[in-house]
Amino acid sequence: MVKHASLARNEDGIRTAIGVLKQQYGEALHTGQSIREQHGHTTTWIENQPPDAVFFAQSAEEISNVVCICAEHNVPVIAYGTGTSLEGHLNAPAGGICVDVTRMDRVLEVNPGDLDCRVQPGVTREDLNAYLRYQGQFFPVDPGANASLGGMAATNASGTNAVLYGTMKDNVLALEAVMADGRIIRTGTRARKSSAGYDLTRLLVGSEGSLCIITEITLKLRGIPESINSARCSFPTVDAACQTVMSVIQYGLPVARIELLDETMVKAINSYASLALPETPLLLLEFHGTEASVTEQAEIFSTLSVEHGGSGYQATTTTEERNKLWKARHDAYWAMLQYRPGAEGVATDVCVPISRLAECVTAAQARAEELKLVVPIIGHVGDGNFHATPLVDMTDADEVARATEFVAWLNEYAISMDGTCTGEHGIGQGKVAYLARELGAATEFMADIKQALDPKNILNPGKIFER
Repeated sequence: MVKHASLARNEDGIRTAIGVLKQQYGEALHTGQSIREQHGHTTTWIENQPPDAVFFAQSAEEISNVVCICAEHNVPVIAYGTGTSLEGHLNAPAGGICVDVTRMDRVLEVNPGDLDCRVQPGVTREDLNAYLRYQGQFFPVDPGANASLGGMAATNASGTNAVLYGTMKDNVLALEAVMADGRIIRTGTRARKSSAGYDLTRLLVGSEGSLCIITEITLKLRGIPESINSARCSFPTVDAACQTVMSVIQYGLPVARIELLDETMVKAINSYASLALPETPLLLLEFHGTEASVTEQAEIFSTLSVEHGGSGYQATTTTEERNKLWKARHDAYWAMLQYRPGAEGVATDVCVPISRLAECVTAAQARAEELKLVVPIIGHVGDGNFHATPLVDMTDADEVARATEFVAWLNEYAISMDGTCTGEHGIGQGKVAYLARELGAATEFMADIKQALDPKNILNPGKIFER
């Protein structure tokens, strides 16, 4: 387990703030060990650093009051959605109050004619799409996990559909947020574009809870496509699959999803989901549009794939088959854990320019083999983003050290290609060491913004920056 240094704790302030909050909110504030640990970080190998109390919020006004009390006593505040982030975002290295927004789970407004909606931060993407289904609309950002939309905005989530529909920053029109001094602000309107001042919406999207606590999101929606065609195609090597992806993007084919699974990942998914996919590198695809357009797209892809040694191209013909295939893809993490029982998955991601994708993925495979690690690879490769996940026996210190070396090497290697150490996971605690390496002096300006908006450093301290 990776250890992170605890920041200085304000014991008197924490004790006083908990007393005030308990008096005001009673049973909405929880201090039991179990529930506090559940709200520390639990989905990665980073150590769990639980908060001192968990507050279940029901309104922006309540959150504003909590932040004001915490600001008065210099106590950290950490926002919590569904707990699916992967880089230690939810830990409380200096203790403090966790604000859980899961009870703020209402769809507030849907405007079908304008293709937008307003939701509270605790609404999950699956719940929103279930709500929208009978209106012929959907929200396209799909990170895999059934994450809360507040958390998705906070981490600028993306996922399988990003190659066509973009990431959260492309799909959030406006936010309501509680700032570090307790003020509630709105960052925009429902207008599809604006030149009115600084773009606070995109400053706060991806800020990982370090600049604000999101209390409402205005989202762009899309019409459900007339036709959806999913397909799969096998390749002799990862390099051949990646070269096909590059050809697809350069051709301008409007593919909605294009996911890479290496041989190890395919084996894991076959075992976990009782599938019989050829156990060679695989691309999973999805095309959206009219019946004629998706047929044309599929035919063009089939031709491009053959040029790079693709074989076994097969389209899914029913919704049931399509859902089964993508369910297996979304269950990849659990499939990996079953593939090596007793191991923990060290989730990490990088993103590189498409032209460097094949080189980066094949180098990652070679480095994993050199370090004698089991590292399944899966990725949203249409935008150059992939996940290499060492499966590690955490009781083996030497193996943990080798996995740590691999993750560090992969981050540095992606940055050296003019890529990024994280395409979608965010910095959190896990990637703090690489932000300055990637962005240089720009990181200092980020820290200046943090200082200006949160001078007491109470909002999710120890994330993005080391302080």
